[in-house]
Amino acid sequence: MEERLQKIISRAGIASRRAAEGLILAGRVTLDGQTVTELGVKVDPAAHEIAVDGVPIGAPERKVYFLFNKPRGCVSTAHDDRGRRTVLDYFRDVPERIYPVGRLDFDTQGLLLLTNDGTLMNGLLHPRYEVEKTYEADYDGDLTPEKQERLRRGIRLDDGMTAPAQLEILPTSNGRNRAALTIHEGRNRQVRRMFAAVGCDVRRLKRVRFAGLTLAGVKEGARRTLTSKEVAALYGLAGVKV
Repeated sequence: MEERLQKIISRAGIASRRAAEGLILAGRVTLDGQTVTELGVKVDPAAHEIAVDGVPIGAPERKVYFLFNKPRGCVSTAHDDRGRRTVLDYFRDVPERIYPVGRLDFDTQGLLLLTNDGTLMNGLLHPRYEVEKTYEADYDGDLTPEKQERLRRGIRLDDGMTAPAQLEILPTSNGRNRAALTIHEGRNRQVRRMFAAVGCDVRRLKRVRFAGLTLAGVKEGARRTLTSKEVAALYGLAGVKV
């Protein structure tokens, strides 16, 4: 039975459907040894050899789910054309081909999920399900009550209006300004841009919560495996039926 190539790649746990499309467009997918760079190609996986980065796709991998406390100074991608450290450098001992669920910027730290479950990945990233993410930001500037209300209502950025957000001003012991912002969108550098729009410069940004999960007990640069109960909860949030 023929299926779209990106669907086959996603179902095999290689990447999300959208990320699989990116792999195809980047020329990293071959069909019977020939590079495929066009979307929409249909193929019978039982009759042809499909490979990603030269590695053939075989039987579906065992599904694995990790919560990782990403340090600053690494990128949330599988490959980096500038040679920078990636989050996958921390998972060299994991035999499955895992990918990050979404991204954290190079200079942003905190909670990142990694898995080879493309179905779950697609659901968690789909705007329809409004999966919440909470960030703690240390910032320079005066976040007045009026500016706080603007952040809560939504900020007009160059790519459109953001959705309403939850904002909490946090106490600190070092004299810094710190706030927690909860959003459910995933625009590029969104939190930094929202703060900049109200005249505040984010100096440090850390994601402390995603899809109900926290960093409790996970040190920077460390990881833990999700429990079956946590995975089931994520499936519920992502609108995926087990």
